[in-house]
This record gives sequence, structure tokens and C-alpha cells, in this order.
Amino acid sequence: MNSSASIILLILSLIAISQPTRACFSSIISFGGSPSDTGNELINLEREISYKLYVGYLPNGETFFGYPTGRFCDGRIVIDFIAEEFGLPYPPPHLAGAGPENQYFEYGVNVAIAGSTLAETSFFEERGTATPFSYALSAEVQWFKDLLPTYCSSSTSDCGEKLANALFIVGPFGRNDFRTEYLHNTSDDEIKTVVVPVMAERFISGLKELVDIGARTIMVANSYPIGCLPASFVEAPRNDFDEKTGCMNWLNDMTSLFHQQLEAKLQVFQSEHPNVTILYADLYGMTIDMILSPKKYGVEGNPFVTCCGGGGPYNYNLDARCGDEGAKKACDDPTKALFWDGVHLTEARYKFIATELVKQLLALPSIKEQCKDIKRIKDEPFFM
Repeated sequence: MNSSASIILLILSLIAISQPTRACFSSIISFGGSPSDTGNELINLEREISYKLYVGYLPNGETFFGYPTGRFCDGRIVIDFIAEEFGLPYPPPHLAGAGPENQYFEYGVNVAIAGSTLAETSFFEERGTATPFSYALSAEVQWFKDLLPTYCSSSTSDCGEKLANALFIVGPFGRNDFRTEYLHNTSDDEIKTVVVPVMAERFISGLKELVDIGARTIMVANSYPIGCLPASFVEAPRNDFDEKTGCMNWLNDMTSLFHQQLEAKLQVFQSEHPNVTILYADLYGMTIDMILSPKKYGVEGNPFVTCCGGGGPYNYNLDARCGDEGAKKACDDPTKALFWDGVHLTEARYKFIATELVKQLLALPSIKEQCKDIKRIKDEPFFM
């Protein structure tokens, strides 16, 4: 076993033995792309092709863990903070394995992996837009299905009850679907009329599978504003900037269209499953607000200059991404930056998002009753 995998397993062994102190969910199950990945892509590359992704090197992880964990961040991400609020260990990457007596997965598991899409690889291959990404939401759902015997083995109750008491977090997804198309110069109209409907449909299909196996509380996260990512400015530049946000309209319009179709399908899905509690997590809106009012959220300087990258006007360079040789820190204090690496946010911004999402979750009637013994988060500014 290589050193990085050993470190991850050591982390898991430490968090697995810590008992939850105030949990009202039995566990957290997470699906998504790189913003939700806690180490699956790093482990995958090291096992399959003996290659350590740039995320496996410092300064990734420097703020909280002190070393890289496979998170595309300087520290914790949204699901980590949500787990903390509910007194649960951080959901471990499923590729790390269950460990002795399956204790690593006792309180949840993370099947999110960097590069994940909503549409399957076959969809892009049939269109002639072959994608470097080989995992889709459907694959992540299947991974979890395959893990069910292990996940449920430590439960003192039946598996159905444990799943019903779990918090499922699905998303964000979307950037990699769009990126696959715009890097192949697909027209905007074709993306909107062909790709977006498939993305929304695949999202709902994934939710249906999870409900069918027993999910009853689901947090559905929409996409971050893709037209605001420094990586998008470099990879797909267009002179089409919004005067208020400074983001590219064309990519945000596509993202918003995807959200509209997803929300419409989600309303139907909810009406068909009244016994399921769904929280729609508006990551898009919260990020836009941070861009419009950076000082309110503790962001200083140009919000589009990434904290860690390879130079250029936005400190983002595909040939020197954060952790690569040649990458550099553009900020001394990540808590004052919005973007960590051009695609993902800093730990401080993820903490704000997680805090807001937990507030919204605890405000839902069914969750208020289920979590009545948990002290509500105070309604106070994130930064004083």
C-alpha cells in the first residue's frame, strides 16, 4: 500500500472510533463530483495507474488537515462541515475500503469522485464528444448498491431502517457534462436542446434509484455557477461578461437552464414520493451572492483570482494546477479568498455554505421533529 493510501486509512481508523454525540441521522451518504470528493479520485489513480493526481500534494489540505487528503480544497468541504454539525465522522471515500469489521462505513460513506458526470460515457461517445471522465451518477449509485451489505452489516437494526434514517447528499453535478461539450466546440443550442435535458433526466433517475433502495431524506445540490469559475475564463473564454457579477453569461445561462429543468422534474418527483424529504441546496445562488458581496463573506481582493494555481490573470493554468510543480500560492490567507484552485472554493466559503444548508435542513418540519434534540445553529453573520 502506498503512503497516501496509508494516511487516508489512518484517518479513517481514527474517525471511525469516534462516536456521534448528537446525531439525528444514522449516517451520511454522499454522491457528486470533485467538490464532494474526499479522496476517491486520488486513491483511484494511485491504484489503477500508479499516478498521484496534483490534489495529492500540498498546499491542498494545508488549512485543516495539514496534508493532502484527496479533497480539492485547502481543508474541509461542505459534506465535512455538515457531518460535524450532526455529530458524525467525515464520510470516508468508498475506495479506501471498509476496514476491520466494516467500521469505516458505520456512519456513512462517500462515493463522489472527481470528474463525475450526469450523462454516461456512452452518451458522449455516441455524440462523438468522447469524454476523459469515465464515471457518472449512475455508476456512483451502483457503487453504493454494491456496498449495501457492508454498509448495513454494522447496524443493530435492519438495513431499511438505517437507510431511512440516513442523510443522502446528491450533487453538485454539471460542470463536467458542459465541459465535455464546450471543449468539442458543441454549439450552445445543441447543448441546451440535447445535453441539458439528458442531464436533468439522469439526475432524477439517480434519485429514483436511491429512493427505491430506501433513501428518505435527500439534499439535492445544484451546480455552482460554471460561468463564474476562473477555470472557465481560461478554458472557454468569451467576451460575454455580466456587468454585475463579472461572470460569463453564456455558461451561466446554460447552468440556469439545467437548474430550471431539474427543478421542474424535482417537483414532479416530490409529488410522486410524498414520504421523501427533499432539500434543494442552491449552491449557485449562494456563490453568486458571495461574488456580488465579497466583503460580506470575508473575501478580499479580486474574487476571481484563485488562491493556488499556475499563474496568469486568474492564477489558473491547466499545466500547473494546485499541487503541480510550478503552481504557486497567490494568497497568504485562504480564508480571504473565494476560489481555492480555479474550480473549487476555499474551506472558509464551504463552511458558510454548509452552515446555511444545515439551517435550512433543520427548518424542514419533518427534520425539526427528527432532530429536535439538536441545538439550532444561531442565526448570526458568518463573519463578525
